[in-house]
Parts: sequence; C-alpha cells; structure tokens
Amino acid sequence: MRAAWYERKGPAGEVLEVGEMDTPDPGAGEVRIRIEFSGVNPGDVKKRDGWLGSPMPYPRVIPHSDGAGVIDAVGDGVDDARIGERVWVYGAQSYRAFGTSAEAVVLPQELAVRLPDSVAAEVGASLGIPGITAHRAVFVDGPVEDKIVLVHGVLGAVSSLAAQLAHWGGARVIGTVRRADDLSGTDEARVPFPVVALDTEDPAAEIRSVAGDEVERIVDVALAANIDLDASLVAQGAVIATYASPADRTEIPFWQLLFQNTTLRLLGSDDFPAEAKAAAAEDLTSAAAEGALRIPVAPPFELERIASAHETVDAGSPGGRVVVHVAALP
Repeated sequence: MRAAWYERKGPAGEVLEVGEMDTPDPGAGEVRIRIEFSGVNPGDVKKRDGWLGSPMPYPRVIPHSDGAGVIDAVGDGVDDARIGERVWVYGAQSYRAFGTSAEAVVLPQELAVRLPDSVAAEVGASLGIPGITAHRAVFVDGPVEDKIVLVHGVLGAVSSLAAQLAHWGGARVIGTVRRADDLSGTDEARVPFPVVALDTEDPAAEIRSVAGDEVERIVDVALAANIDLDASLVAQGAVIATYASPADRTEIPFWQLLFQNTTLRLLGSDDFPAEAKAAAAEDLTSAAAEGALRIPVAPPFELERIASAHETVDAGSPGGRVVVHVAALP
C-alpha cells in the first residue's frame, strides 16, 4: 500500500516521506479500512514537529488520527456484514504508530463509525478530533437544552462544531470572534446565532445584552486571554471547558470564580474516557446525518503533497478543514 510517514521529528518538508509499505491485516476485534480521505489536525502537525519536546513514540509514524473510507476486511469476532461499510474513524494515531495517511489502516472496530450516505467522506474525515473535543466541551456536564452557552473563537474547527452541537442540543448559543473584521465569516447557515467581536470597547456588556442573563457554559479556545472576561460573565455554578490556551501557565481570578462556584474543565482529547468518545461519535453521526453540522473543507491535497497539507494547517488553514486524498474507492 502507499503511505506517508516520518521517522524523526522536524519540519514537514524535511521529514515526511511517501512510499510503499505492507498492507496490514486485521487482528481479533479489528477492522481494516481502505482510506479515501485523511483529516489533518493541528495536533498531528505538532506531534510531527516535536511540540513541547515530545520524542518519537515509535520508530516510524504514519500520521493523522481522523479519516474516512470503507471497511474491506475484518478480524475474528467482528461481523462479516461490516465489510463494505462506509465509515469515519477516530483515534487512529492516538497511542498508536500507524494513522490514516495510508491506503489502509487497521483499528479496533469501535473506532470505525458508520458514515451515513448523506454525509460526504471529506466531512467524515473532519469529524474526529475536533468533533469529539467539541462534544466533550459542550456535554461533559450534561444536557444544554435551554442553557446559555458562550463559545469563543466560533470560526475555529473545534469551536465551530461546539457551537453547532450546542445549538443542536437546544442551547441558546452566543459565539465570539477575535476581531470585528472576522464577523464577515459568520454566515447564517454555519452560525445561526449571535456573534460578538472581542475587540469591541466592552465585549462583556455586548455579550450580556445578547444573553439577557449570566452564561451557564463557556467553551474556550484561549483560556489565558479570555479568563477575566469569562469570570465576569459566569452564572452561579457555571462551567468553563477549555481545550487550548496561548500561555502554558494561566493566572485566574480565583476568588471571583470561587464565589460563583465555577467549574474549570481542562480537556485533552486523546485521553477522554472511551465511553465519552463513543457517545460523541454517536451524536456527531446523528447531527451530521440531520444536516445540523456545516464543516467547510478546503480542496483536498493528494498524498504526495502531504507536507503542503501540514504546512497549510500550521499556517491556520483559512480555506476550511484540511484533508488529504489518499485513494479513490470503488
């Protein structure tokens, strides 16, 4: 099979290789997926680049945790009826050496989720890491129906899905963007709720005027930058769920948050409980099938241009989610 891999950390153009490898066979409880599209996430790029001094976890790594394709073989204990099933996959390169930037990947069967015919393979390849992180951020503390949910950075991959999932779950959603210039990107099909720019004179007052009440859940992509604003908005017993921060060490307004009995949740997607990932996968599939998720996908890169795909993600991928076209499927 054709695959892309790296055997040392470093810049994409220097360490990523494309070539031939043996096609893997599924073991007990596993399925083999012929990959059509492989999703590229910031975490994939950081792993390859050695972010925070991370070492090579295996002698050779086939990158990317997310993808979509068709099951073409199953191992012992897996129903043969799954052969031929369209699926989206997650966790392929989470504590595993070989991910989805290959014509075939072998995974535990629970990591291959049926992809409805109405959902494009490119979209399926874009659900995994951002979708499961978004779902956890929104629903980790229970249903959000009729709750006021503030989602920062609503044009980002995770935050966009968090806002859409919260809306799908019956919440009153308010989004934010960093700059007023970004408001032009909040089209109503993808963002059917109010959005506030954080560079306005008084963003807290503007958010309160839209919310009409204190905020019960906050999904934050930049905790160190937003924590004072968040603290000024939270209702008693509110939850701030965050999956990223521009600073490794973040100061918090301790007493202000304490007197509001605020819960601060830090979310690392690789280590979510298996049952939480499974619940997220089920909801994401349902929401996508219902047309409740709008995920812009940039024109795919071919496998030979995987380095360019990584460089695009590293630059911020303004054209939409970045995917690599691995193989044409029958």
